[in-house]
Amino acid sequence: MIDTHCHLDFLDDPASARNEFGLTGMVCIGASPEHARNAVALAERYGDVWATVGLHPTSTEEDGPETRAEIERLALHPRVVGIGESGLDDYWDDTKRAAQLAAFEWQLDLARRTGRPLVIHVRDRAGEDRAQRGVIDVLSGWPDQPVILHCFSGHPGLLACGLERCAFFGFAGNTTYKTAREIQEAARLVPLDRLLVETDAPFLAPVPRRGKPNRPGYVRHTLDFIAALRGLDAGELERVTDDNARRVYNLPTPTP
Repeated sequence: MIDTHCHLDFLDDPASARNEFGLTGMVCIGASPEHARNAVALAERYGDVWATVGLHPTSTEEDGPETRAEIERLALHPRVVGIGESGLDDYWDDTKRAAQLAAFEWQLDLARRTGRPLVIHVRDRAGEDRAQRGVIDVLSGWPDQPVILHCFSGHPGLLACGLERCAFFGFAGNTTYKTAREIQEAARLVPLDRLLVETDAPFLAPVPRRGKPNRPGYVRHTLDFIAALRGLDAGELERVTDDNARRVYNLPTPTP
């Protein structure tokens, strides 16, 4: 099974996390110059790891000509399958919206030029949705660019936007939390051919691992939870989500 979004280089021992719970592949997200280099290095070392490269919206202080040149160079690496994660984040007091928007638009353009999907991060403070609405506004100018709405929040407006533009929706461990009713409703509604599962490891560990560092193999807990939500066999959902991961990231089909 494939974990479509993890930060493998954040783990103390990345190699040990690669073969747990039947995990067969993972996409390591490189959302800063340093982590992009790390992600590519791990993808070069391990055949079951692929990388994305980009600039996280909370790391825009690193934006500039040198950063962009390095990420654009790494984006051409054959083990790089996506751009990002990029997007908008209003969680912190010092949100730099103009810088985030500039980096977001640049990465959308890079994704278009390289023929890769853009992995989108969006986060608001509790009870607010300015970042969600901002992402909807930006995406209206890029109707044909493939995108993955990572760690999808369940926001109704972004759900409608994503469905209209054939986005893929990534569901992480927070889908399993008791209070995550909006996320769970979205996990029921998203068409099966656009549903992905992810960990965002080492963050957002799912029940029954909540409160502990997350690991890529724990994606199985999230998949089992969504399968139960939808009344599906977990094995069948695994086949579907793995097929979706291969399709959006253009990953090779495993040989028998």
